[in-house]
Amino acid sequence: MRRASPKLRFTGFKEDFKYALLKEIVEEDRKIRYGIVQPGEYDPEGRYMIRGQDYSSVNGWADISNFFRVSDAVESKYLKARVKGGDLLITIVGAGTGWVEVVPEFLDGANITQTTGRIAIDKTKASSIYVKNYLLSIYGKKEIYKYIKGQAQPGLNIGDVEIFRLALPSLPEQQKIASFLSAVDEKIQQLTRKKDLLEQYKKGVMQQLFSGKLRFKDENGKAYPKWEEKRLEHICSFFSGGTPQSTNKKYYSGSIPFIGSGNIYDNEVTTFISEEALKNSSAKLVVKGDLLFALYGANSGEVAISKISGAINQAVLCIRTTENTVYLYSLLHYNQRRIVSRYLQGGQGNLSAEIVRKLKYKFPSLVEQQKIASFLTALDTKIESVAAQIAHIQTFKKGLLQQMFV
Repeated sequence: MRRASPKLRFTGFKEDFKYALLKEIVEEDRKIRYGIVQPGEYDPEGRYMIRGQDYSSVNGWADISNFFRVSDAVESKYLKARVKGGDLLITIVGAGTGWVEVVPEFLDGANITQTTGRIAIDKTKASSIYVKNYLLSIYGKKEIYKYIKGQAQPGLNIGDVEIFRLALPSLPEQQKIASFLSAVDEKIQQLTRKKDLLEQYKKGVMQQLFSGKLRFKDENGKAYPKWEEKRLEHICSFFSGGTPQSTNKKYYSGSIPFIGSGNIYDNEVTTFISEEALKNSSAKLVVKGDLLFALYGANSGEVAISKISGAINQAVLCIRTTENTVYLYSLLHYNQRRIVSRYLQGGQGNLSAEIVRKLKYKFPSLVEQQKIASFLTALDTKIESVAAQIAHIQTFKKGLLQQMFV
C-alpha cells in the first residue's frame, strides 16, 4: 500500500501516513448507512431526527428547537439508522452533498433521514475529528467529488462512501492533529458567537432608535427637536442607469466599473465598460459614497453605500439626499423587509423609483442624525473587525489542512 508524508507535522512523529478505505475504519457492527424517509407526524416529545439541513457548511449546526422529532413507536422500526455522539454524518442528497460533521453528544441516540449517511468511526482505529477534517480538506473533497452524481440534484451512494480513500497517520498523531484543529474551530465558533451577539445588539438598538424610544441629547444634556415626518422625494434626488448593448464587445473593454444590483456592496467588480458605452447607453455614473438601492434581482430592496465610483445599470437606483446619508442608509436597511413584503407580492415583481420616492419616515435633526449614524457606524466597524478575524482564521485553517494532510 502506498504511503506518504505531509509537509507539516508535530514533533515526535515521523512514520509515513498509510492509505485506507473508509469502510475499513468503521465499527464492525455499525456499518455505513443512510437514514430513513422522514415520517410526516411531528412529536414534540419524540426522538430527534437529523436532516441534512440541520448541519451545513454555511451556518454549522442549526438551533435544536428547529429539529424534527418522531415518536419512539415510529422510530423503533429504524434502529439501524440511529447515531451516537462522535459518529460522523455526511450529506448524501442535495446542495450540501459531501459535507461532513461530527454528531455532538447531546444528539446521542437520534435518527437520521434519507438525506444523510452515518459513519460510525471505530475509535481504536481513527479519530472522528481527524477523519472529518481530512474529508473536508482539498484531498478529501477531491475523493468525494469523484463519486458525486447529478447536478440539479447531486447525490452520493453509500457504496461509494464506503470506498472513500483517506491517508491516516498513527492514532496518537491523528488525536494530536484533531485536538489542534478543534482548538482552531473553537476560536472560530467563539468569534462567530461574538459576531452574532453584536448583530443582535445592533438590531435591537436600531429598533429603539428608529422608533424614537432611544434618543441622544446635546452637549448640555437637553433633548434635540422633535422628529419630523418626511417623504423621500422631498429630501432626495434619484436616478437609475442602463445597460450598454451586450453584443458590442468594445463597450465592455473599458475601465469604468459597471455596477449591477448584486454589486452594490462590493469593493470591486468584474465587468467594466468604456466611455463610448457610457455615452451611447442609459448607464449613469455614481461616485463612492452614493447610496445605492437594488430595485430588482435576488437582493431586491437592499441598500448600500457605494465603495467605488462607476456606472450603474437599470436595476440600481442612486439616491442622493440633503439629510445624513449614513442615517438614511441605516433607515432603509432597517426597513428593507417591510418594503419588500409590502410592494413585492410573494417576493415576485420589481420595485421602482416611484415606490422609493413615496416612502416616508420620521427624521431627527441633522445633528441627531449624525450622532445616530456615528453610533451605528462604530457598531458596523466592530462587526466587520470580528468578521475579518473569522475569515483570517478560516484561511489559516485551510492552509493547515493542505499542509497537515496528504
